[in-house]
Amino acid sequence: MGKGEAWVNGQSIGRYWPTNLAPQSGCVNSCNYRGAYSSSKCLKKCGQPSQTLYHVPRSFLQPGSNDLVLFEHFGGDPSKISFVMRQTGSVCAQVSEAHPAQIDSWSSQQPMQRYGPALRLECPKEGQVISSVKFASFGTPSGTCGSYSHGECSSTQALSIVQEACIGVSSCSVPVSSNYFGNPCTGVTKSLAVEAACS
Repeated sequence: MGKGEAWVNGQSIGRYWPTNLAPQSGCVNSCNYRGAYSSSKCLKKCGQPSQTLYHVPRSFLQPGSNDLVLFEHFGGDPSKISFVMRQTGSVCAQVSEAHPAQIDSWSSQQPMQRYGPALRLECPKEGQVISSVKFASFGTPSGTCGSYSHGECSSTQALSIVQEACIGVSSCSVPVSSNYFGNPCTGVTKSLAVEAACS
């Protein structure tokens, strides 16, 4: 494709410009981010399009046929466009106790009331419920979805608390607070990391 904008079933998925190529030179085989910042540090994908993948939220799609509308500035070959479905095996979230509260907990009637942060999980498909909690840690967990691990400090109650709050429902919200999980280590900003499965 050349340059333009795309819509799926009337919902914009953004602009595209795959013919805008990254410069041919400056890429490196190994990278070290230490030291002063430079816009040319650790360049990758030289001579390739700046973006080739575009996310289409599942909520934009309909059962059966879907409409893809392209507003193309320069021309292109839409027959080369393809869609790939990705299945989510897990739903994950990690929230620090230093996060601000969720905006829907703000109340204009009670401006002095303060709510703390909360971790929210929601199954991606209608009719699904959270069937198991694969991992839960309140303290200093590390890693990313699918590879979380407990840190040096971890509440022993986290898994059972999250299981009680989340299993059997399509979505759940768990307060991220030492008042809720206990304080496994003092003087450290703690976070809650959770990985769950929906079915």
